[in-house]
Amino acid sequence: MDATVENLLASPEPSVCFKVRVGVLGEALDSSGIRALQQEIRTSPRVQALLSDRDEEGRLRPAHHPYAKWKGAHWVLLRLADIGYPAGDDALRPVMDRVLECWLHPDALREYECRTTAQARRARGVPIMNGRARRCASQQGNALYSATVLGFLDERAHRLVELLARWQWPDGGWNCDRNPEAAHSSFWESLIPLRGLAAYARVTGDSTARRTAERAAELFLRHRLFRRESDGSVMNPRFVRLHYPCYWRYDILCGLKVMAEAGFISDPRCNDALDLLESKRLPDGGWPAEERFYTMSPSAKSDTELVNWGPVSRKRMNEWVTADALRVLKAAGRLDTN
Repeated sequence: MDATVENLLASPEPSVCFKVRVGVLGEALDSSGIRALQQEIRTSPRVQALLSDRDEEGRLRPAHHPYAKWKGAHWVLLRLADIGYPAGDDALRPVMDRVLECWLHPDALREYECRTTAQARRARGVPIMNGRARRCASQQGNALYSATVLGFLDERAHRLVELLARWQWPDGGWNCDRNPEAAHSSFWESLIPLRGLAAYARVTGDSTARRTAERAAELFLRHRLFRRESDGSVMNPRFVRLHYPCYWRYDILCGLKVMAEAGFISDPRCNDALDLLESKRLPDGGWPAEERFYTMSPSAKSDTELVNWGPVSRKRMNEWVTADALRVLKAAGRLDTN
């Protein structure tokens, strides 16, 4: 592993170095070396590309549609938060404000009772069916995570916590499925709120955020992060294929990463996923990206990226996946870097 760590530290990507130095080697975020590295990240070609299309007010285009995948403000902020962009940069405030305005708009939060899928689709807002809020909680969850990590904590972030707690399903997660028969939470919609709530609780000590995050974590732990409770089989074949960035998709590495951040990685129910992650290690010591959920095509209308996140191949190391995998194994006590 020493050679793999050294290779990543030699990466031309300062964000890869950041992930390794903080997440694997344990350097403090407030150390002078890490603060200097974060300034390199802020001015790096990757970050400049992600923030390249801003209007005269400093908002990312299209300003009216911050969720546009993957170039919209919602997704750009999430990636910046994940790759070590420094907190408290006022240049990001117009971008953050637009995202929070979108997910806290009264029209988006209006709750209404309905019984059928057709009724649930007739109006904007949060349909309540059989006592469960049908909401894409990953949207508020991502906004909460970005606001917390990037240093934009105010009453709006706390409002996001309140909403996520209000919409949480009995089994601990969230789901936007407007089928009245849907009674189980979605892994896709539940991991991101868990991440945001755990980050907020860690920074602020907020008890509501912590309790809500603990209930959400239990949803994943009951399933050992990727297995059905009924027979132990794999819930979804995509859950065991690694990728980066996570976006709103789920795989075991994304799950383990959030478990580490939230303080649940030592739970023995993470062991199956940790074993599987270790089994995917390549002969060169790295880990591959086995799937991709973005395109670099300028003609595509959705899911387009402005930057490339490394090779996708079962036989080639991907630096981003490898840095996250090492971080997870270090947190789980399965990696010796001394």
